[in-house]
Amino acid sequence: MNRRERRAAARQTGKTSPRAHAETPAALYEAGLGHMRAARYPDAQLCCQQALTVDSHHAGTLHLMGLLSLQAKQYDQALEWISRAIRHDPLPAYFLSLGTILQSQGRHDEALEAFDKLVQLKFDDAHFWMLRGNSLVNLKRPGDAVVSFQHVLRLDPRHWDAANQCGILLHELGRIEESLSYLNLCDTLRPNHIPTLQMRAALLYNLKRFEEALQVCRQAHALDPDNADICNNVGIALRPSGRDEGALQWFDRALELRPNFRDALHNKAAALTKIRRFDEAFAIYERLKAADPGDVLADLGTAHLHLLLGNFEAGWAGREARWKDPALVRGYPKFRQPMWRGHECLKGKTILIAADEGFGDTIQFVRYVPMVADLGARIILVVQDALQPLLSDLPGVAQCLPMSASHSLPAFDLHCPMMSLPLAFATRLDTIPSFRSYLPALQEARVQTWRNRLGSHDRLRVGLVWAGNPRQGDDHNRSIPLRTLSHILDVDATFVSLQKEPKPDDKAALQELAGIIDLTGYFVDFAETAALVSCLDLVIAVETSVAHLAGALGRPTWTLLSYTPDHRWLLDRDDSPWYPTMRLFRQTQTRDWREVLDRVRSELETQISLFRPGVL
Repeated sequence: MNRRERRAAARQTGKTSPRAHAETPAALYEAGLGHMRAARYPDAQLCCQQALTVDSHHAGTLHLMGLLSLQAKQYDQALEWISRAIRHDPLPAYFLSLGTILQSQGRHDEALEAFDKLVQLKFDDAHFWMLRGNSLVNLKRPGDAVVSFQHVLRLDPRHWDAANQCGILLHELGRIEESLSYLNLCDTLRPNHIPTLQMRAALLYNLKRFEEALQVCRQAHALDPDNADICNNVGIALRPSGRDEGALQWFDRALELRPNFRDALHNKAAALTKIRRFDEAFAIYERLKAADPGDVLADLGTAHLHLLLGNFEAGWAGREARWKDPALVRGYPKFRQPMWRGHECLKGKTILIAADEGFGDTIQFVRYVPMVADLGARIILVVQDALQPLLSDLPGVAQCLPMSASHSLPAFDLHCPMMSLPLAFATRLDTIPSFRSYLPALQEARVQTWRNRLGSHDRLRVGLVWAGNPRQGDDHNRSIPLRTLSHILDVDATFVSLQKEPKPDDKAALQELAGIIDLTGYFVDFAETAALVSCLDLVIAVETSVAHLAGALGRPTWTLLSYTPDHRWLLDRDDSPWYPTMRLFRQTQTRDWREVLDRVRSELETQISLFRPGVL
């Protein structure tokens, strides 16, 4: 080849080199990627096919084919392409695509496996951690999902969706304070977002921060004044501070916006009950039942109104509606044996009687158990673990078991929930089985231990309970801050705390009030509490289980009641037909605890003047 021929060949080579370069798998992949980004999907697919003709193992192209298949909703093909890409080059981006496709198909376990491979590869990308968190949510693993969403926020502190998910999931997990902190962040990142405001208000309400909840509800209402849910929530937030009259206006506004708004109707009926407009409350429950005959809450609202007014026959029967809603009786086991309702003959039969509501309910209605035994039944009694030592020697009981052992029950023929016993015995106001004391005798050694702890009995001994379980729905109406109760503590008496697990503010007050003896650290069950109560001259309590305990032991008991209390305390009387040794001190319409405590203090001074040292 001469020089001219060599130059011609070189020119020819120079013309073909770029073309040859353009047909490499890498170049074809880049071209295909460009076409895909421009939504030219057929061109992108053609480039991929050409690249794979040259190199069938080119991982980038295999992955791109998977993305094109995903765009075409050809999920099985997409998984196949991306799985091939991973086999040839396990890059993080490929695992991310694999997990995304599996997640879109609802294959959350497999998606999580792909995402966890990225965790092993230390792939720190906010979008990835968000996807992983969503998979964990779908797998019902909220705690682990929260950890993923928290990692998103470490990578991107302004990621609103991650903060929102943390707030929602922590609320589901019962971690209310933490949930609120994330929703506060959401509010900072996206102010005036109405769903966030509504959830923040709900959390503040759950935390008993009622005024803050009300403020947030009003903020939401200002942004969306025609939102019936928000109007309803404003009414709810007003009620804990005793502003039921004001709350009614908001429930009515919600009903103007949504005439058959069930929650607003229930809330209105509850508010009307608290301000004693009973006929109107009954009418609302009738309206709810007309609209939905299966409305169990309307049945129960009606039943509790009847009981509050002393109409026991309708009240006990109405309360049985609770069995229609599994959520209301989830703590009571499902038995194959029939329920005893007072009609079947019990002679020679074994009946299981089980607690089905709170501690106070069990203490109040366990009085019926010996009456069941008198009908010829052999009784297996199942109660809360903390009550089992106290009730194990109850007359007529063959076996008393704690609820924790209810998975292995002995054989029985019938069962009856504790709260259904008044119905089974057709209890009326004038037939309440009112015994001065009906609990088993306490062990003398245990009582003596408490006498020794208390020391000399040279002043009137007064037990105090000022707060109930904060999780109880009406607790804000029945509980009293210890600092408010201190109004009676400067009289010449020995005050003994019976208050288990005081709230933080009350705990601080208890440390400041040196005049209160606090031995509750010795309380391991109700048998210990009962032994201490038996050493006291008087118990002053809000409507809690200890009030029932003191009454059931026949000890002098003063129970402090809100203006419209729980149905068992009835209305406008200062005695209890359930407990002969109990006196009731009620709020007036002002709902001022100070007025109640003034009366208590005056009566307490009278008791002190009558006290004789060493005499119980």
